[in-house]
Amino acid sequence: MTEHGSADRPGRKPAKRSRRFGIPPITRRILAVNLLALGFLFAGMFYLDEYRRGLITAELATMRSEANLFAAAIGESASFADPTTGEGLISLIAQQMVRRMVESSRVRARLFNEDEALVADSLLLGGPGGVVQIEDLPPPRTEGQQLRDFLAGYDRLLARLWSREDLPVYSEKSVQTARDYPEVMLALSGETASTVRAGPDGGMVLSVAVPVQRYKQVLGALMLTKGSEQIDTSVLKVRLDVLKWFLLALAVTVLLSIYLASTIASPILRLATAAQKMRRDLHRQHTIPDFGNRRDEIGQLAAALRDMTRALWLRIDAIERFAADVAHELKNPLSSLRSAVETAARVNDSDRRQKLMSIILDDVGRLDRLISDISDASRLDAELSRENSEAVDIRQMLRTIAEVTEMTAQKQRTRLAVDVDRKRDLVVNGIESRLVQVFRNLLANALSFSPPDSTITLRARRENSTVVAEVLDEGPGIPEGREKDIFKRFYSERPQTEKFGQHSGLGLSISKQIVEAHGGTVEARNRRRPDGKIIGARFVVTLPLE
Repeated sequence: MTEHGSADRPGRKPAKRSRRFGIPPITRRILAVNLLALGFLFAGMFYLDEYRRGLITAELATMRSEANLFAAAIGESASFADPTTGEGLISLIAQQMVRRMVESSRVRARLFNEDEALVADSLLLGGPGGVVQIEDLPPPRTEGQQLRDFLAGYDRLLARLWSREDLPVYSEKSVQTARDYPEVMLALSGETASTVRAGPDGGMVLSVAVPVQRYKQVLGALMLTKGSEQIDTSVLKVRLDVLKWFLLALAVTVLLSIYLASTIASPILRLATAAQKMRRDLHRQHTIPDFGNRRDEIGQLAAALRDMTRALWLRIDAIERFAADVAHELKNPLSSLRSAVETAARVNDSDRRQKLMSIILDDVGRLDRLISDISDASRLDAELSRENSEAVDIRQMLRTIAEVTEMTAQKQRTRLAVDVDRKRDLVVNGIESRLVQVFRNLLANALSFSPPDSTITLRARRENSTVVAEVLDEGPGIPEGREKDIFKRFYSERPQTEKFGQHSGLGLSISKQIVEAHGGTVEARNRRRPDGKIIGARFVVTLPLE
């Protein structure tokens, strides 16, 4: 055996594999549809909560300005100065002024003196018969009032759910004093204060208390209170606008859901129905629908199912052909064996009987080899699926195979040469025992056709992103037009000097099956001189790099 290295051979650069990152198209559609309506609703809730706070702040500022004006007017017009008792409020004038100042507004005004007693209340009218409390009547019910009431209740519910504060509840005693209201106590001490309370009707009660002063002396405290009807109306109007957008988003969501159902669910249902029909009927008239015009996951799924179905039918056809070929190949030696046994039973000549016994032994050996190869071929797919792949060095494998086969080659006066690329790695991912079987089959085939004093060369090189291994002999070559047929099952084109029945015709077929299971190819060619004369055969195995 001789070995020599080969120089690097130029080759094309490996093609760059295009990769697409990002979210798949169908996933983007589903996310957009599901998040659209929720995004509108979620953003609207936070927006309205801040909007309500802004309205409350603005309303309190307005009430504070009004209260300061009213307090200044009361301090100037409804106060008295007594050298002995000091300054104070004139109750009757204060009561009249309080009612007049808030008459045109929806604000309630209450005036407390410096002794913390209630002096005036805009909702209380005094007369000869006593005191009468004024109550605002609800507005008359109009068309659509029921819907507005429902929406108002919906607004109050959301306000409670989304509110970040627990408001104190507004309560009013029959006899009111300044101590009932903390903001009034602060006003009596000279400070301006405001408070927001939860009203009994589900709304809010806004109150502002300011001191009533005359020449920097606090004479009392004026408290203005107002309900949140205007604020609730403003928020309700905005919430209705948000609700309109939400309904629009809901409609768009429904339409997009119908669109997705027609583009995703319906095709998948068609694919499932077709697969069930094929499984149930086992008839080739049922085919997987073709969605080749789609460029998404559904199109890929349909193409994969069609390819799988096509491969399944090809496998069924291959199994049927294999069964027929096995029956045919087994029938020949069985017929010969039967004929020899029947003849031996009638022959009395010992020489002829011994000759028939030799035929029987040859047929039994042929059957044994045939059954062993058939068993190996039938188990090949299952064994390939169970065994684990690993890194396999083709360079070292060819050297080892050549060393193991060296003795057999010398008996046939055939020389083995190994010509491998030493500079670059020749490592593939595969099942080493099966790849060894491939090259041993190819080498055994070359030995059977090689004449004495010839050379068989094992070559291996790296080409682009593959490893190319070759087995070259100097035999008679391959019959013209049979380059592909020799890989078919039970094909047997043997040398005339070889004893009949030594090979089953499955070796090259098994080798092709193993190579293709590794994602590679194997092909046979004739080696020719420049004048076209055949000088041997060349078997080329191409395997992807690890």
